[in-house]
Amino acid sequence: MKTLENVKIEVAREEHIKYVDVINDAIDIASKQRGTGIARRTFEYLTGKIKEGKAIIALDGDKFAGFCYIETWENKNFVANSGLIVVDEYRGLGLAKAIKYKAFDLSRKKFPDAKIFGLTTGLAVMKINHELGYRPVTFSELTMDDQFWNGCKSCVNYDILTRTHRSKCLCTGMLYDPAWEKNNKAIETPIKKRSLLDIIRKLTPSKLRSKKKSNSRINESGKLLSRIFNALFY
Repeated sequence: MKTLENVKIEVAREEHIKYVDVINDAIDIASKQRGTGIARRTFEYLTGKIKEGKAIIALDGDKFAGFCYIETWENKNFVANSGLIVVDEYRGLGLAKAIKYKAFDLSRKKFPDAKIFGLTTGLAVMKINHELGYRPVTFSELTMDDQFWNGCKSCVNYDILTRTHRSKCLCTGMLYDPAWEKNNKAIETPIKKRSLLDIIRKLTPSKLRSKKKSNSRINESGKLLSRIFNALFY
């Protein structure tokens, strides 16, 4: 029985180039099974990703189990975790999620200020992306780099993309922006709340703490209450 514990997930190295054809074959099989497109890459393209340290591979011993790679666009302002694939016999173990998390972590380390995005038709991938902090977005919020969109030409649904002038397709666009994380931290900064007692202490004149004639106390208390009311409601 296959278990996730037996699968090693790591940044691919040159010794893993021998798996490139197997990876592309797995992509083709998955594309036919889904009835939607997963763009096949050339041997040279995937080899380059591995040599650059921009790919994640999962192996069960020497047996290929899964893969994902990183692409950069618009002067490294956008990063895509692409080509996520898990072979049939290793599905249902949480391997796709583990690979995706590893690729996301690698992307953040290599390109900490870049927006990370992806196109997917898979509900499972959408769920993983959501857990990582991605949000569904329109295609207009993704990279405008023509080279990225040219990669969709090998997809069976490319005609839909061209007919809609690259505004929509069967894929869902998802985006993670590091700026959101910074904004959330700013919002989560604790705001010091003042209690009614704090306000009273701040507004109370020192002379009120000394002994006064009863009439004087009443007059000053009235003024104090008025100031408290104004501080709370205006």
